[in-house]
Amino acid sequence: MNHLSIYKKFDNGSFIMLIDNSKERYLATQNLDLQKSVYGEKIIKLEDVEYRIWEPFRSKLAAAILRNLEENPIKESSSVLYLGASTGTTVSHVSDIVGSKGVIFAVEPSARVAREFLENVASRRKNIIPILMDARNYLQYYSYYGLVDVVYSDIAQPDQTEIAINNCKSYLKGGGHLVIIIKTRSIDVLMDPKVVTKNEAKKLEKNNFEILQIVDLEPFDKDHSLIHAKYMG
Repeated sequence: MNHLSIYKKFDNGSFIMLIDNSKERYLATQNLDLQKSVYGEKIIKLEDVEYRIWEPFRSKLAAAILRNLEENPIKESSSVLYLGASTGTTVSHVSDIVGSKGVIFAVEPSARVAREFLENVASRRKNIIPILMDARNYLQYYSYYGLVDVVYSDIAQPDQTEIAINNCKSYLKGGGHLVIIIKTRSIDVLMDPKVVTKNEAKKLEKNNFEILQIVDLEPFDKDHSLIHAKYMG
């Protein structure tokens, strides 16, 4: 990373776009857990505020923002149901964004992966509530309360869209937002990824979602897309 010459704060104030003197763009989120790196990302300080560089090759939400996602519905004070928390790379940045007044219900089915997530991320951040559960069993979540502003889904399953829809119908506010990562090769290995994504978008439309934007995540993630949709309730 060369010398950072320009930076732009986004409307929600919790993450910024950085531009260095070679015109490369970087994202960063204001670090909620000071002086702590989660996955080896760089920590920088600007105007006495600490930020963590948000790596687009490690986080599909960061990739979508750099691929011109028009609106990130996850904002300061948002409540988020996060499906597929994994080891917490993206969850940690979402935690930075929603801040101390927001909350993340982070669902992860793998005990081994969840253990790493708990030790490195959730135990250090009070705005994360971990749920060790398969997102298919959405009616059995524990430590859960209220409806959320955003459902974020990143699940590598053939029925990933159906799983997200069921969770939204149970836990997403009317007028709330769904951000879903479409892992096309998990759905159909042979079909054109763009066709797969369109088919998944049609499933959402049939279940009372308005498609706001579809973002192709290449070159950061091959055969992956992000769909941002609004739940009409």
